[in-house]
Amino acid sequence: VQVVESGGGLVQPGGSLRLSCAASGFTFSNFGMSWVRQAAGKRLECVADIRGNAAKTYYTDSVKGRFTISRDNAKNTGYLQMNNLNTEDTAVYYCVTRQGKYWGQGTQVTVSS
Repeated sequence: VQVVESGGGLVQPGGSLRLSCAASGFTFSNFGMSWVRQAAGKRLECVADIRGNAAKTYYTDSVKGRFTISRDNAKNTGYLQMNNLNTEDTAVYYCVTRQGKYWGQGTQVTVSS
């Protein structure tokens, strides 16, 4: 089983990034997927999640209207499109699936001028 995030980096406030989550070794479409972030010194926070069939999504209030979660089950890949980023979005972002059993290694997102 592998869950691998990519797409993080350094971006200026107001910029955009698209995170990807490549899953393998299990039936990705059978499970919901979440993006969870952790800023330095803070608790884990689920910012978005999506059902296995993409029928329903959830966003935490601070990212509503700016972030979009999606998935392509044919490619076993999930995404997090992040727009209008601000410094409060700086964190390590993890892709989590199979009801919290599988986590990726995380990808750093830094929003700074």
